[in-house]
Amino acid sequence: MVDEMTALHSNGTWDLVVLPSGKSTVGCRWVYAVKVGPDGQVDRLKARLVAKGYTQVYGSDYGDTFSPVAKIASVRLLLSMAAMCSWPLYQLDIKNVFLHGDLAEEVYMEQPPGFVAQGESGLVCRLRRSLYGLKQSPRAWFSRFSSVVQEFGMLRSTADHSVFYHHNSLGQCIYLVVYVDDIVITGSDQDGIQKLKQHLFTHFQTKDLGKLKYFLGIEIAQSSSGVVLSQRKYALDILEETGMLDCKPVDTPMDPNVKLVPGQGEPLGDPGRYRRLVGKLNYLTITRPDISFPVSVVSQFLQSPCDSHWDAVIRILRYIKSTPGQGVLYENRGHTQVVGYTDADWAGSPTDRCSTSGYCVFIGGNLISWKSKKQDVVARSSAEAEYRAMALETCELIWLRHLLQEFRFGKDEQMKLICDNQAALHIASNLVFHERTKHIEVDCHFIREKIASGCVATSFVNSNDQLADIFTKSLRGPRIKYICNKLGAYDVYAPA
Repeated sequence: MVDEMTALHSNGTWDLVVLPSGKSTVGCRWVYAVKVGPDGQVDRLKARLVAKGYTQVYGSDYGDTFSPVAKIASVRLLLSMAAMCSWPLYQLDIKNVFLHGDLAEEVYMEQPPGFVAQGESGLVCRLRRSLYGLKQSPRAWFSRFSSVVQEFGMLRSTADHSVFYHHNSLGQCIYLVVYVDDIVITGSDQDGIQKLKQHLFTHFQTKDLGKLKYFLGIEIAQSSSGVVLSQRKYALDILEETGMLDCKPVDTPMDPNVKLVPGQGEPLGDPGRYRRLVGKLNYLTITRPDISFPVSVVSQFLQSPCDSHWDAVIRILRYIKSTPGQGVLYENRGHTQVVGYTDADWAGSPTDRCSTSGYCVFIGGNLISWKSKKQDVVARSSAEAEYRAMALETCELIWLRHLLQEFRFGKDEQMKLICDNQAALHIASNLVFHERTKHIEVDCHFIREKIASGCVATSFVNSNDQLADIFTKSLRGPRIKYICNKLGAYDVYAPA
């Protein structure tokens, strides 16, 4: 607590003043945390002064609060680029990150409990800098960090505002991605990276964590052969919390013969437990594409979960138990071709007959982005369902292409969109509105423009080789293993 107060005072976070008439104060309290590393060992004990932001009034002591954070696909892309080019990955952590933002609003706060000096009991803190807990803190911090990084000469990506890049006259590059206070830096310009670090050290209290090993709960193992992302500790923590560490493993995350519907069985006594567990499993899909579909299915019953839905979640945990350390491998495969697989399970939902879209995108043979999502409207044919899934993936391909162009990475070549439905491919390629397509919304047809301009090229694949199959339906064990192998799934902890 003394360390935290020292940091607050040295940062000029507040001035002690008499509260002006008509103004109200925001409360504050101490929050304590035990920080542990990826090995489970206690790293340090931490105390933090947090403002009671829930008492703030919109328009009076705060305005806009939105603050961007990096897309996980952007993080994966940078890690993949580092693996393909053998760049080192560095990590920085900024101490007391929200204390660096400058406040534009007039905010008054009570003095911290236990640190009120004699003779100052009637005064309040007029905040100059942002503080943890304030509504506008994330926005104020990102604004400050962004301006400091751009002072160094880095450009902010228009495709993802939390990614910054710099190219020098020699063709060398630096890339930086920030997720609140965690920063990853990579690139070919080693001198430039050192100068960037020094620039950040002069502006913020920054901790150099060296080579990247642990980021947002993701474990990163880097060697000369590639980079492996996994969430083994996170997966084992979930199993431990739910008492499933000793459970019997299964080879499929969802029974292919079971169809979940609302109100199936007895309502759960503690629906909050179900919601928390599904939320954690959602975060686990960052490195586990094989559980994306089952997690998206159990996420549809958060409102009123029943025991049959809980059983489905437990089955996902039993599947995770079989390979808790499974992750994704990124390596240099000698090319930078962008390839997307797209699939749809027509009328797959037993309750409303909506279809499920699934896609995955590879850049240079490395899996960068994937999604399993229920469609908003009922498709009248399998061709329409597949066509909607193609439109969804085309959006992702265009976004990734924009990011790659900013990074100046790879060749500016045609992106491949692979689908296993001939009718959908014909609708995408031919500018004809007939009985089967005139009811499809116009916004789905933008894919035709992209094909006509040469940005995207579609091609057919046999259903047996359709890798996006795993994002649209529950499959059998051997099929899951086959697709996971093709997706680049890799278990660095598996016995050799």
